[in-house]
Amino acid sequence: MPQRTGATAEFRGLHAVNSRVVWASGLGGVVAHTADGGSSWRVDTIPGAERLFLVDVHALDDRVAWVAGTAFEGASAGRIFHTTDGGRTWTTQFADSTAGVFLDGMAFVDAWRGVVFGDPLDGRLLVLVTTDAGATWRRIDDGLPAVDTGEAAFAASGTSITARGREIWIGTGGGPVARVFHSPDGGATWHAVDTPASGGTSKGIFGLAFGEGGTGVAVGGDYRQRTVSSQNLLLTADGGRTWRLAASAGLVGIQYGVAFAGGRSFISTGPPGSAISSDGGASWTGLDGTGYNTVSCAGALSLCWAAGTQGRVARLSP
Repeated sequence: MPQRTGATAEFRGLHAVNSRVVWASGLGGVVAHTADGGSSWRVDTIPGAERLFLVDVHALDDRVAWVAGTAFEGASAGRIFHTTDGGRTWTTQFADSTAGVFLDGMAFVDAWRGVVFGDPLDGRLLVLVTTDAGATWRRIDDGLPAVDTGEAAFAASGTSITARGREIWIGTGGGPVARVFHSPDGGATWHAVDTPASGGTSKGIFGLAFGEGGTGVAVGGDYRQRTVSSQNLLLTADGGRTWRLAASAGLVGIQYGVAFAGGRSFISTGPPGSAISSDGGASWTGLDGTGYNTVSCAGALSLCWAAGTQGRVARLSP
């Protein structure tokens, strides 16, 4: 069901906190949020972020939120902003304009511990960790696996990074094969796993989500061939230690974002459309409506939202 946000910016960041509180972030420093399940939305533009794409958002409630912003054009820029008053005012917690800085997404394991990551610098992914709710952000310099030639991430949905408990996963592309970086301890240590999906300049993993018992889904494809469904789905049953390619007629074209929706259910979305799986990602059923960039669920199928271009936000239902 589409909702009227009053925004016109493209959204790529989205976080459904619960049945009433949802935050979205996007182009031009725009942030929107609802505290009543989408009946009304507040739209704000973060001062100083007008030239940034706010690629991801994480919130605790209708007042406290973080957003990660980066520059898609012009000089390099990476920023992390924080609000404690529902978006009325924002503080800058992190700023870096080093050449090559490009942020892709964020994930929090609890209210204090979070990770923001970006494209490689000096041969390794840029990984920033906080243990004090963003008051300080520390770059991890040691222990990160080296990236392959051309390897990076896609800032299409904010779901190329996901967390469950203290575990964090990051999906990549661009290199010879799509890979998944995994941290079992909140971002302190990392290792990388090759998947059977091939990479390429515009191809790889765009979104990751994990459910119960190590069940995980990775979605993606090639953004230059949006209607091609080849290698748009990967599944794991062991927490991401191994992956297998899968396919379903209901999952069409490139998929940008995916979310765990409770039980054995996942919802995926991309420009060609959205789809739902109720069997751990083995089979998918397409949902009516246009495509979106990103999706977020607050723990159940009836609590899922999608967001996309032109300020569009919708509550999804099977």
